[in-house]
Amino acid sequence: MSCCNDIERCETTEVHEELLQIVNEKMPAEEELYDLSELFKVFGDSTRIRILFVLFEAEVCVCDLAAALNMTQSAVSHQLRILKQNRLVKSRREGKSIFYSLADAHVRTIIDQGLEHIEED
Repeated sequence: MSCCNDIERCETTEVHEELLQIVNEKMPAEEELYDLSELFKVFGDSTRIRILFVLFEAEVCVCDLAAALNMTQSAVSHQLRILKQNRLVKSRREGKSIFYSLADAHVRTIIDQGLEHIEED
C-alpha cells in the first residue's frame, strides 16, 4: 500500500502559470529559507523552550535558570549558547554574574504564535 493513497490529488495535470509566477516572485532566496529552517530547529528542543519561558518573566543568571529548571549549570549554559548563537537571547555581565534576557520582542511573538496554533480546535 502506498503512503500517499489518503492524499487528495487533482484529477488532471494542469499547471497554473500565473500562480507559479506570483509564487516565484514572492519566494525568499534559498539562503533565507535555509536560515529560517535552522532558526525553527532551535525551537525544536523543549529545554530551550523552557529557558525562553523563564526569560519571558525576568532577566536571570545561569544559576537561577539551573535552579528554576532543575538542571545543571553546564546543561543550561550549553542551551544558552545555542540560543545566543541564533540571536534569541542576549547576555550582560554584572560583576561575576552573567545575566540573560530575550534578545527582542520577536522571540515572545514566535512562541505566542506557536502556542496559539497548537491550542486551536
